[in-house]
Amino acid sequence: MEPLALDLRVEVAGIALKNPVMPASGTFGFGEELSRWFDLRELGAVVTKTITLEPRPGNPPPRLQETYCGLLNSVGLQNPGLEIFLRDKLPFLQELGLPLIVSIAGKTVEEYRELARRLAPVAGISALEVNISCPNVKEGGVAFGSVPSLAAKVTEAVKEVCPLPVIVKLTPNVTDIVAVARAVEMAGADALALINTLTGMAIDLERFRPALGNVWGGLSGPAIKPVALWAVWRVYEAVKIPLIGMGGIMTGRDALEFILAGATAVAVGTASFLNPLSMVQIIEEIKGFMLQHRISRLASLVGAAHR
Repeated sequence: MEPLALDLRVEVAGIALKNPVMPASGTFGFGEELSRWFDLRELGAVVTKTITLEPRPGNPPPRLQETYCGLLNSVGLQNPGLEIFLRDKLPFLQELGLPLIVSIAGKTVEEYRELARRLAPVAGISALEVNISCPNVKEGGVAFGSVPSLAAKVTEAVKEVCPLPVIVKLTPNVTDIVAVARAVEMAGADALALINTLTGMAIDLERFRPALGNVWGGLSGPAIKPVALWAVWRVYEAVKIPLIGMGGIMTGRDALEFILAGATAVAVGTASFLNPLSMVQIIEEIKGFMLQHRISRLASLVGAAHR
């Protein structure tokens, strides 16, 4: 049997990725920590922690709580703000030479527009991820992501000032995620990322108090994978723009399920907290699956479960 040449390349909104694996925003920081464990250049792309115009201290501790097959987090978009990101964090990411997706969030449509306007001309940025779905911030995020018309308004504002590809990150905490997906596609989104975390909470039985300082947070990890996979499946059938799938991806087989359901690329989050090498292991597991099944071109699997 002849050796099989593997092609893991995919394209998302005109961005060429050498493989489909990237970190989920909010779980990667700005790359420095994970770079101690592996060469970040092995990834298909990098996605930053979500940036806001001004620095955010985040939510009060405790911020993390383990659950069955998952993790609750209530970090609250803690970040250094746009200016410090551009000055202190971006140079390291630019040196990687990978597609760089910068995640942004705002409390108002105007803040999203201003972030996009200032980031659009910066060298080395390949796309913006518009985070309208973070469930940890009491103002802005959930409201924009939950109402199709508001999600579209944010998307239009960003597209007006940003020639870069715009990837809108969707929340699952809605009645109909397809309606939101269609609205932002009509507003000009170039790709969608889904899903963000599910809203949840835990109680500390020793204190008779909520386990998280913010009371509630976002549930991630293997527990949400079936919900995320169902969302990707439904949205793939409803829109024509590419999808980045995420939510409980721990292994290469998990990633392949998302690809077969319609995701062109995948993002890994909670798995990296458990195992810093998870993303590179997932890439290798995808290769192993392709070799085992004699599949030479990964892109041929995108949406294949629908055929």
